[in-house]
Amino acid sequence: MRRSDKLKEVENQNFESNVSDVSPENDRASVPPDDENLPAETLEGQLAAVTAERDQLLAEKNELYDRVLRARAEFDNARRRAERERSEYLQFAAMDLVREILPILDDFERALKVETADREYARGIELIYQRLFDTLKKLGLEPIDTQGAPFDPNLHQAVERVHTDEAGDMTVLSEFQRGYNFRGKLLRPSMVRVAVRP
Repeated sequence: MRRSDKLKEVENQNFESNVSDVSPENDRASVPPDDENLPAETLEGQLAAVTAERDQLLAEKNELYDRVLRARAEFDNARRRAERERSEYLQFAAMDLVREILPILDDFERALKVETADREYARGIELIYQRLFDTLKKLGLEPIDTQGAPFDPNLHQAVERVHTDEAGDMTVLSEFQRGYNFRGKLLRPSMVRVAVRP
């Protein structure tokens, strides 16, 4: 049914109900005294009331829709934040564990530098060291390459300065202890010997 047909039907119903309810002689007496100042209900008045109600409901709907979108966005943000915090917590927990294992890795490196007559023993130590190092690498351990690199105070800790003309000024000559990054963050700086021009 089209809208104009609905309006005509409503108009006819209102007209018929108004005609049957009001008698000519009691026209003034049938109106209660409180409603004397109100305008008579006409089709335009009803249409204005329905339009106003529709506009109010539309505004309420839009407000509720906006609130739902905001609540959904807040929930998504909270979920992402919780996942990020959990990931960071796990990462830093692993970082602390790896930091505690680094002295053992250093001991293995020192043991590998010692000369021994028993080749099988040395090979066993080397295999254990390699397995430990590969496992830590999978977790995110990254050795800092220092040999011949320019001195960087963010990555290196200068333990000794050597006056020499054979290397560039502030160049790393050797390292006393290897430094490491863990997933892109500095875990331990390298302890190095640095060349200084005389």
